[in-house]
Amino acid sequence: MTTKATLNDLKSHLAINDDIGQAISLLGWDQNTYMPPGANAARGQIMATLSSLSHERLTDQRVGKWLKELEKAKLADSSTDGATVRQVRNAYDKATKIPASFIETWMKQRSKAQGVWTQARQKNDFALFAPELKKVFDLARQMADYIGYKDHPYDALHDGYEVGSTVAEVKKVFEPLRNETVELVKAIQSSKKKVEDKVLKQSYDEPLQEKFAVDVVKTFGYDFNHGRLDRTVHPFAQSITKYDVRITTRYSPNFVSMALFGTMHEAGHAMYEQGIADKYHRTPLGHSISLGIHESQSRMWENLVGRSKPFWTWAYPTLQKTFPKQLKKVSLEHFYSAINKVSPSFIRVEADEVTYNLHVMVRFELELALLENKLKIEDLPEAWNVKYQEYLGVTPKTDAEGCLQDVHWSFGLVGYFPTYTLGNIMSVQLFEAAKEAHPEIEKDMTQGKFDKLFSWLRQNVHEHGSRYLPQDLLKRATGSTLDSAPYIAYLNNKFRSLYGVEK
Repeated sequence: MTTKATLNDLKSHLAINDDIGQAISLLGWDQNTYMPPGANAARGQIMATLSSLSHERLTDQRVGKWLKELEKAKLADSSTDGATVRQVRNAYDKATKIPASFIETWMKQRSKAQGVWTQARQKNDFALFAPELKKVFDLARQMADYIGYKDHPYDALHDGYEVGSTVAEVKKVFEPLRNETVELVKAIQSSKKKVEDKVLKQSYDEPLQEKFAVDVVKTFGYDFNHGRLDRTVHPFAQSITKYDVRITTRYSPNFVSMALFGTMHEAGHAMYEQGIADKYHRTPLGHSISLGIHESQSRMWENLVGRSKPFWTWAYPTLQKTFPKQLKKVSLEHFYSAINKVSPSFIRVEADEVTYNLHVMVRFELELALLENKLKIEDLPEAWNVKYQEYLGVTPKTDAEGCLQDVHWSFGLVGYFPTYTLGNIMSVQLFEAAKEAHPEIEKDMTQGKFDKLFSWLRQNVHEHGSRYLPQDLLKRATGSTLDSAPYIAYLNNKFRSLYGVEK
């Protein structure tokens, strides 16, 4: 059989897996938006059945045979066919290395841990959750052993979210960012200039909030002909296919920032998915390559665009007309300062642009210590509080606002947290590269024009799907691999100016 014929067999086989995955995505979107609560158990069974079918097809012996035949052909890694083989090999190896019995145990423990976490958080009772969390980390170590790793078990887990990334690389970019951010936070706190954000916390009509946000993300480039906006408790973007990418948000009648910036954020994710090349549809390359790259898109549109002075030079007059009672007498400078206020807090999802990464780093360092058995589960609350005081200057009063805050660990998402900050770092590298190619981008933003930025991202990030590994994609687009220096410079320039503090 020729290489082309073998490749076609592999693609045809896995195209059905893609269809199954799309059905699961649609069911998951419905589960988090409109599904009646009484359908939860039945929906879970349907999704489990589809997941099982997909796993069976991925681990089919024919897939292994096709891969061996294709690897003998030594296809170039940079080619579409070579990238396809690489992606399937990675997925196949992980799926076949982990025993089905372990997967069943792992899924049951995740389900149990999530339920216990919910109770523990409501009751502010870490001791209730601790035994289940210990089991999660014990199983995470087992999973790392099954997958295999060269230097550190965390690498095996983290690779599932940020392919090719390692503990050593994360530490290398996190250390200077952490040190600079802690110093910046202290400088801001000591500044005589105080930023007031009460203007954001007034009564804002929800339908008007929605209309304004929808108009903004349409102008950015989010295609409502292939998407929609709905309400949910926890905002997310869901790609059913690249032709159907939906976003959700939540509204507060007394805080305009929540839905506004949340919608921008999710639209950034969605525009990435909508932009993947048509030719990759129903293939192993028709998906984003990593959570870090994905997060770079959402954070770019939310922060580098959405919280910038050029953007609001254009958008603020319209917002004032939309909410004249609340904003007519509020200057652009006042509003811009308010949406960029820096205030260390306990809640990651509500954190400002400066302190957000410190929340991520606390979690990364603690889960690393837990995985290495250098930190006992029962000592987690104290270790959490110590790091919050050290990095953010605040100490949680309860475990509910401390180590019980996030659901991620109960879901077994060990190795996930770094991708948030990796995305922030990459967002600035990509934005700077876009501006180098089109120096007029920020001037265009003052006139509500985003086409040059959007087109540059389409050509350099979106359309490639999974063809290039994250660092290869970043280097192709920016000329550099992961580097926290541009992001550090961005934070210092923006917020030292805003608060009148020198370096």
